[in-house]
Amino acid sequence: MHSYGAYVVLLQEEFAWSAAVVSGAFALTRVESGLLGPIQGWLTDRFGPRIILIYGNILFGIGFMLLALVDSIWSFYAVFVVIAVGGSLGGFATAMVSIVHWFDRHRSKAVAGSQLGFSLGGLAVPLLTLLLQWVGWRWTAFLSGIFILVITTPLSVLVRHAPREIGEVPDGIEKREPVVPKRALPQHPFTTRQALRTRAFWFLAIGHGITLLTVSAVMVHLLPHLTRSLSFTLTFASTFLPLMFICQVIGQLLGGVLGDRFDKRLLCTVCLISHALAMFVIAYATDAFMVVLFTLLHGFAWGIRAPLLVSLRADYFGAQIFGRILGFTSLITMIGMTVGPLVIGLLYDQFQNYWIGFFSVGVLTLIGSVFFYFAKPPMPTDVKERLMSMRARSR
Repeated sequence: MHSYGAYVVLLQEEFAWSAAVVSGAFALTRVESGLLGPIQGWLTDRFGPRIILIYGNILFGIGFMLLALVDSIWSFYAVFVVIAVGGSLGGFATAMVSIVHWFDRHRSKAVAGSQLGFSLGGLAVPLLTLLLQWVGWRWTAFLSGIFILVITTPLSVLVRHAPREIGEVPDGIEKREPVVPKRALPQHPFTTRQALRTRAFWFLAIGHGITLLTVSAVMVHLLPHLTRSLSFTLTFASTFLPLMFICQVIGQLLGGVLGDRFDKRLLCTVCLISHALAMFVIAYATDAFMVVLFTLLHGFAWGIRAPLLVSLRADYFGAQIFGRILGFTSLITMIGMTVGPLVIGLLYDQFQNYWIGFFSVGVLTLIGSVFFYFAKPPMPTDVKERLMSMRARSR
């Protein structure tokens, strides 16, 4: 995910593909992930995350090895679909299903800890950029595929769906008082149908989709923007990414602690405002100092927000249907992941600059913060009915 921008620079040099074409490949994978989401969520809830992780990561590794053989735009798109399917099944959503079952009281911290891998992977981008320049993008892709297979397959085998499978309990605490996060109702789990009827589900999904619009735009177009608009070399431009991911790591650790103490919804609102400010800064960036400011705003906001959204959904709707909730959410969030890079690519091809696209994304991100603010905790239908009945009797 983090290295896609570096691949884009080299692929465009070799094949002379437009910004819209390489953005379209990324957008296609996001559409695929979104459509796969509900099925993936059901399979993970039904059969557990371990088997899904194993098959997904095998497919993910094979996809990278096939990437080394690409010789046309159509083969590039086809291979990226394979990579996207594998990455979806073997990645974030599947792993989160296990995490929310294993932790209750310390859920935000656990999610934050588990997501450190995503940030630490970003720290390896400069190393991967050097590898791209030393051996070329084809060998880099092939070696990445082997690395994925060797590392992820045995790790996936170790994963368990829930602590009860090995005689454990959430948080490792046998007798504990139920702790309800602020303004959440985990004591009244939802059915999938009830959850989909709540305003909270849709507001969280829309806000999350707009957030991922920002993230995907940066993933695809940050390095091309720095190399073309600011005339940085690819090696120098890639050195800003470790700073962003260090901020993301610190933000994740901070977000885990804050999320278990304060209102996650309000924290997410502030993070999205920070994302918007970052987009405005990078849109008008003229030197390295402004790029550093962008990385700080974007990195901290990304890190703090990411674990909060996962634990917030588990708080609102319960852990039992979490996979399906995340799956249906992906149908909404895929729009943001698809539209962000594609629109910026089209705008660049039309106007030969990136500032219009990044500025527009910043405006949309501010709008997204409003959705988070109003995504207040829902109440299941049966609880509503009981409350209404009690009120009627009291009258």
